[in-house]
Amino acid sequence: MGNTVAREDFEWVYTDQPHADRRKEILAKHPEIKALMKPDYNLIWVVVLMVAAQLTAFYLVRDLDWKWVVFWAYVFGSCISHSMTLAIHEISHNSAFGNGRAMWNRWFGIFANLPLGLPYSISFKRYHMDHHRYLGGDGIDVDIPTNFEGWFFCTRFRKFIWIVLQPFFYAIRPLCINPKPITRLEIINLLAQLSFDIVIYYLWGAKSLFYMLAGSVLGLGLHPISGHFIAEHYMFLKGHETYSYYGPLNLLTFNVGYHNEHHDFPNIPGKSLPLVKKIAAEYYDNLPQYNSWIKVLYDFVMDDTISPYSRMKRQLKGEVKQD
Repeated sequence: MGNTVAREDFEWVYTDQPHADRRKEILAKHPEIKALMKPDYNLIWVVVLMVAAQLTAFYLVRDLDWKWVVFWAYVFGSCISHSMTLAIHEISHNSAFGNGRAMWNRWFGIFANLPLGLPYSISFKRYHMDHHRYLGGDGIDVDIPTNFEGWFFCTRFRKFIWIVLQPFFYAIRPLCINPKPITRLEIINLLAQLSFDIVIYYLWGAKSLFYMLAGSVLGLGLHPISGHFIAEHYMFLKGHETYSYYGPLNLLTFNVGYHNEHHDFPNIPGKSLPLVKKIAAEYYDNLPQYNSWIKVLYDFVMDDTISPYSRMKRQLKGEVKQD
């Protein structure tokens, strides 16, 4: 239980990320993939229905015993909340209204953010674009854990705690690694969220507010869907930086599991990523892949060679343009 993992630093690499070159190669061979580079208007209605579902849940839990509030926060609220963060991920790529209506996507992201209880959408978009442009970039990509995380969470028990505390680390890491000036949209996101939270508390009380916040925190921590945080880029096999997951939870997560496909074509909505894999199967079928996020979480904790240090990291060269 207390065995220390062998890795003592990140895997520093001195090559570019593989996705840009593979994208060029695939498009040269399969130009029909360009037809998939268009908005997914169904995403708008799915998000509206998800917000409505959570509003209904806020109303229904208002008079339940606290034990049932906690139960439903984990069993139902956490799934909807985590799914909504991945809807916001889609919206950050302008998948709802297209690149020509970028601001419509920003406003819609703020709307989708409301049932999460914590302001997230605008800041996520800013940092997530850096993650795509500068995957593994030292001091830029805040998806990479801090040195403290790699050093401290180095035993099975501590790695388990690290998984539980994922929401905290994802929130605090940008402030440690790559702090940015606050923008007007982030302030609007914050004020809209605080106003929504106050209205929920005023209408339905503390239990509804707790259900909302607890669902978000629990859904991003020790939860089956949270396996995608680790599955996407943690180096279970040396030399492989990005991994796809082809299991059933893609149905709840807008196909975020198709992660090699997503990094190769970030302007293709999640709905169409299975088609990318089908069209360019010769590029994806033989890459390392997962079929269980739960197994990813288990292996991360129990494999003493894997830790928060198990990420590829790059020293960026030349001009860095951040969002």
